[in-house]
Amino acid sequence: MTADKAPPELDPVIHAQARLRVVAALNVLGEGNEMAFPALKDLLGMTAGNLSVHLSKLEDAGYVQITKTHKGRTPVTFAALTKRGRLAFDDYTKAIRALLDNAGTTLE
Repeated sequence: MTADKAPPELDPVIHAQARLRVVAALNVLGEGNEMAFPALKDLLGMTAGNLSVHLSKLEDAGYVQITKTHKGRTPVTFAALTKRGRLAFDDYTKAIRALLDNAGTTLE
């Protein structure tokens, strides 16, 4: 990477390892699809409390939409990536690729 070109910014909301895993998992779902909280928790191997904290941060950033509903009398929570979240993840992956592509270049 040359001295006149600054490295790309990485979104700090997504950059945390747990949140990156959440966003990557939800990004695999088609637009408009959602995943039940227990399925996401099991897929990522996270505790309910840890996942809940990270989903809240992603929701606050507008990257994830949380829907709480009931299946019969049982409460069910779903998580889905918003359009803003998909764009942010796309920008994040482009920034990571740019960093990796330029990792072998030297400063002049």
